Amino acid sequence: MMGSGKTTMGRVLAKHLGKDFVDSDEEIQFRTGVTIPHIFDVEGEVGFRQRETAALENLVQRNGLVMATGGGAVIANENRTLLRHNGIVIYLRASVHDLW
Repeated sequence: MMGSGKTTMGRVLAKHLGKDFVDSDEEIQFRTGVTIPHIFDVEGEVGFRQRETAALENLVQRNGLVMATGGGAVIANENRTLLRHNGIVIYLRASVHDLW
């Protein structure tokens, strides 16, 4: 979910562990040269989710990395499997009240 602190906590954890940090949404924007909203406008959610899975497939190959995914990344079973089989998954839980 947006605003739950995935990127913030990921950066803190990476610094604490002395590891590199990457946000998968930022990686997608870097690869495409356009914003996530633009991808949604042009390709729809299906196109974005395909790009997201491709980015995750690449990112999980990197050792010593702390990664924050977009909130919807774990909706796809393929992405959950990629993440679980290639690292440790941390779930951040926050109430709607805390987020808004």
